[in-house]
Amino acid sequence: MITDVPGVRVGHWTDRRAATGCTVVLLPEGTVASGEVRGGAPATRETALLDPTRTVTRLDAVVMTGGSAFGLASADGVMRFCEERGVGVPTPAGPVPIVVALGLFDLPVGDPSVRPGPEEGYAACVAATDGPVELGRVGAGTGATVATGEPPPAPGELPPRRPGGVVTAGARAGDLVVAALVVVNAAGVPGADDSLALDIATARAAAGSRRTLFGNTTVGVVATNATLDKVGCHVVAQGAHDGLARAIVPPHTRADGDAFVAAAVGGVEADVDVVRALAVHVVARAIASLDEPAAGAGGRGDGR
Repeated sequence: MITDVPGVRVGHWTDRRAATGCTVVLLPEGTVASGEVRGGAPATRETALLDPTRTVTRLDAVVMTGGSAFGLASADGVMRFCEERGVGVPTPAGPVPIVVALGLFDLPVGDPSVRPGPEEGYAACVAATDGPVELGRVGAGTGATVATGEPPPAPGELPPRRPGGVVTAGARAGDLVVAALVVVNAAGVPGADDSLALDIATARAAAGSRRTLFGNTTVGVVATNATLDKVGCHVVAQGAHDGLARAIVPPHTRADGDAFVAAAVGGVEADVDVVRALAVHVVARAIASLDEPAAGAGGRGDGR
């Protein structure tokens, strides 16, 4: 579970009636981070500063939110929560928290007029814990869906979908810990055989349709206690996308806004290629756990 990484806390705000919510990952002081956005339809905030060439190396929080681009406003509440606690880049005018937000498209599922905003982002921070994290249809995963791979029920209709949600997995190698928290809301099919990609492409070509399912996104955070610089974190974020590509068919479509942040809290010397390999594993394992039965209070199994 991602909270096995020292100092990492996770909190949710959930509106089950409207089928939306947000999830916040709070990171300890000194965390270095980078990330990568793929797919054709991202909804993000402050991801440009994750580029390894940008000056600021720290990251204070990541918000994963429903509500599409509207939900990015939840980051304002996370900013306020961090500022009140003196967290952020020191400036003459006070600390400026570094908060990245990753949005996903859940508007067709529940009440599209309800979107996470500043108060909801703040509430998710208040709820944050370093213990077991609730998984499944909660927080940013409340209105998440994934494709089933089944054909449409009738000509001209969209293919059927099933619930997605929040999943996690972790791995250890000696003192090294690498773990992922992922919100799965994919246009593709989790756990499908690669041959399905050919089937989907063939069916769409035969139908002559350019219609997308709806906007979708799989977003996540990979955290580790490895000591890495920003370039190393970018390499790990790329590995996270490799894990996504192993677990969802097809990945990174034009209807997806897939994005991953890799955060290194430090404390353990580790080879970046080892951390990347574990990132591939834990992301793929987390997504695969979407089909596993609930495991105790933490929801779906953490994949260890």
